[in-house]
Amino acid sequence: MQILTALEPLRTALSALKSGDNSDRPALALVPTMGALHEGHLTLVREAKRRAASVVVSIFVNPRQFGPNEDLATYPRQLEADAALLEAEGVAVLWAPTVEAMYPASYATTVQVGGLDTVLCGAARPGHFDGVATVVTKLLNQVQPDVALFGEKDWQQLAIIRRMARDLDMTHPRADAILGVPTVREADGLAMSSRNKYLTAAERAAAPAMNRSMREAAAQIVAGKRVADTLAVLREAVLAAGFDRVDYADLRDAETLQALTELGERPARLLVAAHLGKARLIDNVAVGGGQTC
Repeated sequence: MQILTALEPLRTALSALKSGDNSDRPALALVPTMGALHEGHLTLVREAKRRAASVVVSIFVNPRQFGPNEDLATYPRQLEADAALLEAEGVAVLWAPTVEAMYPASYATTVQVGGLDTVLCGAARPGHFDGVATVVTKLLNQVQPDVALFGEKDWQQLAIIRRMARDLDMTHPRADAILGVPTVREADGLAMSSRNKYLTAAERAAAPAMNRSMREAAAQIVAGKRVADTLAVLREAVLAAGFDRVDYADLRDAETLQALTELGERPARLLVAAHLGKARLIDNVAVGGGQTC
């Protein structure tokens, strides 16, 4: 596995991978990450290997998606350990640019996806998704993959990246090649996340209650219970489980993220963000479209 930190060596390596590919599969898959890898990330890598001849994984803790009072300085960084995991998975290239390589002193451009970026996590974290859209655009331009894979745990991020790829007529990858991979969970249902490391033992024991409460609420909505009442009960259940506060507990259209007051024929997502100690946990479950998962 090549570990690269500068753009020109990356381009040389990717050109060699593409020219040496004689398979009938897509040549390159990209898995963007911020490192501190866990089984959820490795599941993305394995799916990428299934879909393309070579896999590129990026590790970049993107300062532009952190607010002034967020955890940029303390976000877990373990490049050496992450590299060992990726090499064991058969990754071809680890792209680990420096901040200076990604955002040189003259850098002046921001990508904004209007409408989808100011609700849910965007309301609680102003500018966050501008940073996400900007860095993902740069990563897609740098690697030019045939397919890019993202976890469904951050459903809003996935929806924004798909809209961005469609609106900007991206060809590497196309909007329909931005793939979501189902959330990987611990045995007790907690969504895997690098920020779970912030939880104390007592907080870790309380954390799965959020997903359990979400699934109960989703089942109630499918059964015909009034959405507003069900969401109010969900908020109270999360707080009663020991969470400090709930940023949102919403039912949204799965593609447009429009708030829903009732379940229609289109797929929907129940999305929650809540604070537990030093951790801000997010999760979502599918509701409608013939399934709840």
